[in-house]
Amino acid sequence: MLSKLRILFNNATLRKGHNSMVRNFRCGKPLQNQVQLKGRDLLTLKNFTGEEIQYMLWLSADLKFRIKNKGEYLPLLQGKSLGMIFEKRSTRTRLSTETGFALLGGHPCFLTTQDIHLGVNESLTDTARVLSSMTDAVLARVYKQSDLDLLAKEASIPIVNGLSDLYHPIQILADYLTLQEHYGSLKGLTLSWIGDGNNILHSIMMSAAKFGMHLQAATPKGYEPDPNIVKQAEQYAKENGTKLSMTNDPLEAARGGNVLITDTWISMGQEEEKKKRLQAFQGYQVTMKTAKVAASDWTFLHCLPRKPEEVDDEVFYSPRSLVFPEAENRKWTIMASVRYFRHVGLWDQTQLLMFVGKLSLLAEPFCQPSIYLVLFRKLISQYFLLAYRVYFNELKLIPFQIHQF
Repeated sequence: MLSKLRILFNNATLRKGHNSMVRNFRCGKPLQNQVQLKGRDLLTLKNFTGEEIQYMLWLSADLKFRIKNKGEYLPLLQGKSLGMIFEKRSTRTRLSTETGFALLGGHPCFLTTQDIHLGVNESLTDTARVLSSMTDAVLARVYKQSDLDLLAKEASIPIVNGLSDLYHPIQILADYLTLQEHYGSLKGLTLSWIGDGNNILHSIMMSAAKFGMHLQAATPKGYEPDPNIVKQAEQYAKENGTKLSMTNDPLEAARGGNVLITDTWISMGQEEEKKKRLQAFQGYQVTMKTAKVAASDWTFLHCLPRKPEEVDDEVFYSPRSLVFPEAENRKWTIMASVRYFRHVGLWDQTQLLMFVGKLSLLAEPFCQPSIYLVLFRKLISQYFLLAYRVYFNELKLIPFQIHQF
């Protein structure tokens, strides 16, 4: 009981050295109605409000500070297992997921195409039900978004999109956390995309406007983003008062941009198109010439692995390049995704009130006359209920330095 009290107290109080001090906290309306992530799938950021994505980023930053900077041990996923389906290989996705899930006390189970053939030897429906009975969540890195959608429909556990042909949401969460750390705020930034109209660009288009970010994208003719996604992005830009521009001129997209972003021109499964694509993307390499027309505080992002034709060494290894912090942040955002969607290892209000009741029983012999016991119960209940709400963000007591996106 005392260990639970200590954990709750530590979680609900300010920590020495944290970016936030009492004066940097603000109070607002409860987030309980706006942020409800428990048990939900993370298939695309299209399905999440800016407030919900914002909370995932806040949680990522909090986990990073507490584990990396403070050395805290947080076994929030102890006894839980994560199924990892990888139709496409990846250094960063696998390493960030396995190390991150293990840091939270969970057990990741890696499955390649040698172990599982989605929809081949077994139907997707059957696979989803088997995984639901043996794991607590699934992260799937697949070729087709439709496979993820079907997995999510048939599974009774959360499904997280590790990458598909249409979206790459976990990469964009890492990108936004990196930019938040560097600039202090996402609002008002101009993102300049120079490259293929692929899953990375799609995920940016489904989320950037929700943070008040502008997007300028340049793609070669014939390699534009999905028209339906462009239409939705235009609606988001209109709703949030941001700018969205599409062009075939890399310098036009880079002009005035705070963040220059590119990605691989040839994704896995597109190897046969290599010669054609290299020819189509001539002039799309990000160089210092590109950076000259960008904003004075420009930075560079690339989700890796990088090829020299996509960005030259001068930009890639420059102090303006954030690619390696971006790669590291894949771990912290993955941890926030699997941790929060499961929402395990933490007290709910019922457990908290039961604990307060037990605590008051222990105090009864020392609280005479009985009026003191009543006052004690009221005081301790209010204190721990407040601590509970602060920790779960129900009172929106949020550090400015972390949460002002």
